[in-house]
Amino acid sequence: MTNIFYQFNKGKYITSYPGKTQFRQLQRYPIGIFDSGVGGIGVLKESYRQLSRETFIYFADTARLPYGTKSQADIVRFVRQVLTWMQNQGVKMAIVACNTATAAAIDRVAVEYNFPIIGMIEPGANTVVNRGSKKIGVIATRQTVNSNAYLNTILKLDPSVLVFQVGAPALVPLIEEGRINDVYTFEVVRQYLESLIVQQIDTLILGCTHYPHLLHFFRQILGNSVQIVDPAIAVVSTAARELQRLGISSDRPPHCTNFYVSGNPEEFAKKVQLFLGFTPTVEQVCLEVERVKVQSESVA
Repeated sequence: MTNIFYQFNKGKYITSYPGKTQFRQLQRYPIGIFDSGVGGIGVLKESYRQLSRETFIYFADTARLPYGTKSQADIVRFVRQVLTWMQNQGVKMAIVACNTATAAAIDRVAVEYNFPIIGMIEPGANTVVNRGSKKIGVIATRQTVNSNAYLNTILKLDPSVLVFQVGAPALVPLIEEGRINDVYTFEVVRQYLESLIVQQIDTLILGCTHYPHLLHFFRQILGNSVQIVDPAIAVVSTAARELQRLGISSDRPPHCTNFYVSGNPEEFAKKVQLFLGFTPTVEQVCLEVERVKVQSESVA
């Protein structure tokens, strides 16, 4: 991305282009999507729908999931390593398809990179406020709930709404184990939702990208009177608008998606098959090595 610069300034990217050649090259670069595991696959599927001409790189930090039980300092370090690796892959944009990583790290690290970075929180919050929701439930990882990222963002948009949050630390491991149709998983979801049902919420934000894989359970328990919001749709719409605004939308058909993990590639390929309907080729990446490599190159 030589001679093309992005400046992150209060949530907005300002761009300048030195020439049409570099501009055309950037249009053809891939978009990076990352999560701790299979949660971001929903964002990838939505990206296939809305951004059908784009090429994607998907990275799952499976060696260190779940993020929701980690400290903020650890998450910031993880996110920085992933984004540095993506920068080495030549991405033109990164979508942090993890609410926990968005809440803990984006504001701290986005300024360090020369490409736009799209998170989960703000698009999801905008969606519920624009729908006129007044009693909003947020179910998310413990780290996301403790950060109050959704609470603060929603109240900044509309101070009159009521926001109720529930941490659900057991759900990500169950989903990663493929137990998305288990009776036990249904009971766990039901218990987590009890306090939100008591509050008579009108809208529920699925504040973890893993949770839409359990949408059938959420709908069964809450019924049709509660709107259930998966921020993925709004996140990808935000990415599409940003690509268009910057003039870097792809101008040619996409290449196949490349999948990478920090953990076991075979295990991840089997999990992805459950959600995408095909078994991808997955490559393992050692992020610690990548980080050391970048530091060495910068010294040189």
